[in-house]
Amino acid sequence: MSLNLKPSDRAAVAGVIDPDAYTAGDNSTDWISAADFHNFLAMVLVGDIASSGTVDAKIEEATDGSGSGAQDLDGKAITQLTQAGSDSNKQALINLRPEDLSEGFTHFRLTITGATAAADHGGVVLGFDPLYGKASDADLASVDQIV
Repeated sequence: MSLNLKPSDRAAVAGVIDPDAYTAGDNSTDWISAADFHNFLAMVLVGDIASSGTVDAKIEEATDGSGSGAQDLDGKAITQLTQAGSDSNKQALINLRPEDLSEGFTHFRLTITGATAAADHGGVVLGFDPLYGKASDADLASVDQIV
């Protein structure tokens, strides 16, 4: 691998949950194909959690890009974050390789669940080391600039 590669040549924004002050409920990325990259990293970004609030995050897998057969992927969930646990303004990371998906599953998504009360949060899934070409060629359309 060339040391002249820029980080944007090696990593693409494959999925995103825009940061916001979400009420209780689930927020997910779109379904992401596991076929284009060697590795993925899901980053959970938590701001202020209300006093009784909790934040969970997990990887779900599916057999296609429309979410068919969706199920939780074993071993790919964070330990619950809480205000009581001093978890406001923290981050959590979930590593994923395509071979981590169950047999016959080709797609995945990051789901962040805020429960009981509001919590500021967002998430990003990065794809690392594309099988072909530059990673930035696979960035989401929402990526506005690469400098």
